[in-house]
Amino acid sequence: MIRRCFLLLTFAVLIPATFQPVTAADNTGPWDLPALKQTPAAEFGPPDGLVRPVYYAGEPFHGKPTRIFAWYAQPAGDGPFPAVVLVHGGGGKAFRDWALHWANRGYAALAMDLAGHGPDGRLPDGGPDQSDETKFRPFAADEVREMWSYHAVAAVIRGHSLLAAQPAVDPQRTGITGISWGGYLTCLVASLDDRLKVAVPVYGCGFLAENSVWTQPRFTPMTPELRQSWVRNFDPSSYLAQVSCPTLFLNGTNDFAYPLDSYRRSYQLVPAHLRSISVIPRLPHGHIWTFPEVDVFIDSHLQQAQKLALIGPLQQSGGNVSVTVQSTTELREPQLHYTAADGPWQNREWKSLPATITDGRISADVPDAARAWYLAVQDTRGVTVTSEHRETGE
Repeated sequence: MIRRCFLLLTFAVLIPATFQPVTAADNTGPWDLPALKQTPAAEFGPPDGLVRPVYYAGEPFHGKPTRIFAWYAQPAGDGPFPAVVLVHGGGGKAFRDWALHWANRGYAALAMDLAGHGPDGRLPDGGPDQSDETKFRPFAADEVREMWSYHAVAAVIRGHSLLAAQPAVDPQRTGITGISWGGYLTCLVASLDDRLKVAVPVYGCGFLAENSVWTQPRFTPMTPELRQSWVRNFDPSSYLAQVSCPTLFLNGTNDFAYPLDSYRRSYQLVPAHLRSISVIPRLPHGHIWTFPEVDVFIDSHLQQAQKLALIGPLQQSGGNVSVTVQSTTELREPQLHYTAADGPWQNREWKSLPATITDGRISADVPDAARAWYLAVQDTRGVTVTSEHRETGE
């Protein structure tokens, strides 16, 4: 059954962009990557079926050591198994069932908590909590390493180091996926940790200060200097150009938190030959780990499964739009998705029309009333890939 978790009910208000992210190819931000790539000290608990608890060392917080709680899972047998890091979103936790989902699919997996909690509540030596007040609080230059985003990214990279060091894991076949704020963190970690072979951020993206559910309540009240510092240190837009592994961006047309304009600007920073896109009309937002796109994309890079269809750049001639498409699986249901509405992306109504596939090209006529549109196709595995969207006047 699909699990849904609606985290906020308000929508963002647009503000003009007054600053630019950092996109240097060697930008490591405030993180000591060589140190984070070392295997952290860890204490494993007894196994319960395919899953066992583990506590591992985190970054110091206010000068004191911290621990991170996680669930580790692996299939029966000796391996070596491919492995995946699982990153929860706002209001989430270390989900045992998520780790088990991947173990049942032939992967070792690590699902860690990123709010300073253990299995029974707050840890006495946990890191910062995951509230919006904590994420966006004012900070001075010497407090960067006290911020939640700093600790969360470090916890994920440390978790990857721990996962890759397990005897049953093939360290050359590791990937990452995260949901909502976990998708945001996946964008950051995939940009920083070059050991990863595949990444799937679900919903999360960058350019949060320019348009997101947090723009008006959190970024607008900041001073320009504080906003610039947050973006420079913690927004994925400052790092995504560095991604070096295949990455699938999965989102919905009406996502309440991560709207399509910021989403497109984010994935466009990733080298074109590494990025795939799947934007699905009205995709529900929640801690949902059953989207087939995620499983199939990771399988295709870590288990030698058939890859997703490859869609080329969107081309337009008059009122007709088209993309090239290559696929090793049978394709079905080509569609044009479009909206005739303006205003906040979260509120727009989307409609769909049939498209055609001829000689390796998907094409459709765009209705005159359309304000934004994109092409999509599904294969026989039920997996959808899409083009970038385009808007009137582009």
